[in-house]
Amino acid sequence: MQDRYDPAAVERAAHAHWTATDAYRVTEDERKQKFYACSMLPYPSGKLHMGHVRNYTINDMLTRSLRMRGYNVLMPMGWDAFGLPAENAALKNKVPPAQWTWDNIATMKGQMQAMGLAIDWSREVATCDPAYYRWNQWLFLKMLEKGIAYRKTQVVNWDPVDQTVLANEQVIDGRGWRTGALVEKREIPGYYLKITDYAQELLDHVQPGGDRATLTGWPDKVRLMQENWIGKSSGVRFAFTHDIQGADGELIQGGKMYVFTTRADTIMGVTFCAVAPEHPLAAHAASGNPRLAEFIQHCKEGGTTEAELALKEKEGMPTGLTVTHPLTGEAVAVWVGNYVLMGYGDGAVMGVPAHDERDFAFAKKYKLPIRQVVAVEGEAFSLDGWQDWYGDKARAHCVNSGVLDGLSHAQAVDRVAALLAGKGLGEKKTTWRLRDWGISRQRYWGTPIPIIHCASCGVVPVPEKDLPVVLPEGLVPDGSGNPLNKCEAFLKVACPCCGKPARRETDTMDTFVDSSWYFMRYCDPKNDQAMVADGARYWMPMDQYIGGIEHAILHLLYARFWTKVMRDLGLVKVDEPFTRLLTQGMVLNHIYSRRNAKGGKDYFWPKDVEHVFDEAGKIVGAKLKNPADSGDGLLPVGTAIDYEGVGTMSKSKNNGVDPQDLIEKYGADTARLYTMFTSPPELTLEWNDSAVEGSSRFLRRVWGFGSKLVAMDMQAAIASVAGATALKDVKFGKAAKALRLEIHGVLKQVDYDYQRMQYNTVVSGAMKMLNALEGFKALEDAGAQVALIEGYGILLRVLYPATPHITHVLWQELGYAGVLGELLDAPWPQVDEDALRQDEIELMLQVNGKLRGAIQVSATADKATIEQVALASPEAQKFTLGAAPKKLIVVPGRLVNIVV
Repeated sequence: MQDRYDPAAVERAAHAHWTATDAYRVTEDERKQKFYACSMLPYPSGKLHMGHVRNYTINDMLTRSLRMRGYNVLMPMGWDAFGLPAENAALKNKVPPAQWTWDNIATMKGQMQAMGLAIDWSREVATCDPAYYRWNQWLFLKMLEKGIAYRKTQVVNWDPVDQTVLANEQVIDGRGWRTGALVEKREIPGYYLKITDYAQELLDHVQPGGDRATLTGWPDKVRLMQENWIGKSSGVRFAFTHDIQGADGELIQGGKMYVFTTRADTIMGVTFCAVAPEHPLAAHAASGNPRLAEFIQHCKEGGTTEAELALKEKEGMPTGLTVTHPLTGEAVAVWVGNYVLMGYGDGAVMGVPAHDERDFAFAKKYKLPIRQVVAVEGEAFSLDGWQDWYGDKARAHCVNSGVLDGLSHAQAVDRVAALLAGKGLGEKKTTWRLRDWGISRQRYWGTPIPIIHCASCGVVPVPEKDLPVVLPEGLVPDGSGNPLNKCEAFLKVACPCCGKPARRETDTMDTFVDSSWYFMRYCDPKNDQAMVADGARYWMPMDQYIGGIEHAILHLLYARFWTKVMRDLGLVKVDEPFTRLLTQGMVLNHIYSRRNAKGGKDYFWPKDVEHVFDEAGKIVGAKLKNPADSGDGLLPVGTAIDYEGVGTMSKSKNNGVDPQDLIEKYGADTARLYTMFTSPPELTLEWNDSAVEGSSRFLRRVWGFGSKLVAMDMQAAIASVAGATALKDVKFGKAAKALRLEIHGVLKQVDYDYQRMQYNTVVSGAMKMLNALEGFKALEDAGAQVALIEGYGILLRVLYPATPHITHVLWQELGYAGVLGELLDAPWPQVDEDALRQDEIELMLQVNGKLRGAIQVSATADKATIEQVALASPEAQKFTLGAAPKKLIVVPGRLVNIVV
């Protein structure tokens, strides 16, 4: 065994052993308790980042520790391989997305293997593999048969130059990301999935405190995010009537403009209504008003999501139209608002500026009336500025509202609903924020939607026997639209019904489809006869899911929906896919920048920068310690730059750390150890180069201590640590007992920390163990050697899930494997309660409340014995000056205070 720790050599040896023994292959075993632990599958972008390292090390620690406890543990991995980044890379590099994707998969897989992750690679899946996406298509067809999938028109972002649909994230300030052309809104047909049919069940299972809540192993914040996204609201849907006729002479929408509100108690405070730019009343008004038509076109430029509109400044324009208030008969002005979405509710909202913060700001901006109709005792209403109580419905009662005056929120809502129902204009209604899932994407690199368009037969599903519809992998997007539209070999097909020439659907599926069930496919990855089979019945539901908080809503929601559909189709027997969820914190690093002469911003690598501190030690700036390139050329040492604080690691901000560089310099175990030790898994991790070096030093100490033990030849002692029975026959001296007390005391805490996945304190516990072992000097008898070997064996097992390479090699070199088996499946160390029992304990000795020393007494000593030992101690004789004590205070297990 080498004296010096060589991470590269150690890791090569460990990898060779694991590969030769196929160490991580997992099969279903009914004799063992199963545990399915899975990280969210990555997008193959080309290289791992430190967020990946952290996520997968958390999963790996869980997997390895549970395997040592006797569980049958599955830790698979795959690739979320379809999607827009591959098309963008293809445009830039002039290569097919398939080539770029598969090359990246090979690179990232190699990096994962270098990390020593206990992944069962025999279960690897890639969502761009026809063997995988065949089942996307198969289940889509089953949903089509059941009416869960259906076709309707949808509003999309259209780039008129590239002649293509853009995702919301490709629209920047209302323009196409590539061409800079003003983006248009177009309605085109697409396929939707009826996730709304499952809204109540999705809510029931996730709702904290609900009677049907099953996801108690999820963070409360994630459950609340899901609950808010599903967005169940109880309120009143009612109509403002009007006599506005369209070009055909008919009343538009039958003379009724419907809105939905949860604040029907404020109905008497309506001073305007706002409609979406796509609303029929807006279109009618714009037909004779060029300025309004121009405004509506402006509104249609940009994103289509509620989140995007929430960030935009609220703008509006009057239509010149009015509708009639259903209770007062007053004329209410209709405005077009850029913040109203046609896809939510009826595309129209009532404006109550006095009691809605958004409406308040809108009314102040456009000088619209603001009418108070709700009051709270002790509060004064003012038009000067918004106050939170204006929207308070819990304490509110109606004022200035005629028949509603004095009523509470709930009473007023009931009264308004009854009044509107009597007029045939409204009723109580429950609405949902959740909308059906539109899965059609007018892009190339995705799962082909298995539909054929026939001039004679219409829309025809691809027969099941013809699946998969294989995506051509050799196409290169050129920015002129979906290349499938130009691929005759893909487009041309015979109609399955009539045999006439027909055309394939060129839309592909939203990539959220791919990630909605991949975890099920891991269970039966090679089965070409069924989407899922016996493997899924054994492994599902997943016991622990690990991933970023950024996936807390859509991915998790769609995966839950997909699981429920598969259940209803008889494919699985579980209601929810993930029993427990851990959202790991982001990895952060310092950000440094400087404006260049052209007005752009240059970012600088942390390695080239040093901080500038104020007198209190606070960072107030930074300067270059190495020359660095910028938009102004090469900047010299000492150039002042801006310090932006810490933020998520990003290539664009030059504050990322390449895991491969870290592995090459320190080894994978150091990278793993650092990411686990520095912060609890669920909190953010702020990068610290000196702490990385500290993790490396610790591993060198672990290796050095093991090297000394090898040189001491303790095979006899190792044979004694096979189990608790053998240890009971060993006679331990005082020093050995003290060491065992320390080791097993820390083990007890570490064992608890493993169970709650607090891996940072696991690592600190391992550090305490090593300190105790290094400080143990008494090797005069066999008992001392056994205590040392036992303690080091416990340390290796405790540390092994975090740093598997170094601990594996040390375990083999010292001979533990011959006694306890391979470290991968070695029994988890058990706390020896006998070791925690002390023959003697130390009590602090005080005289008149001041600490004067310590005494040793038997652990079973009674109060009288403790007092006798305390009074007889040299410290007591010295500091009492022989005076008789007035009082003796004994605090069991802690101290004795002599009062004179």
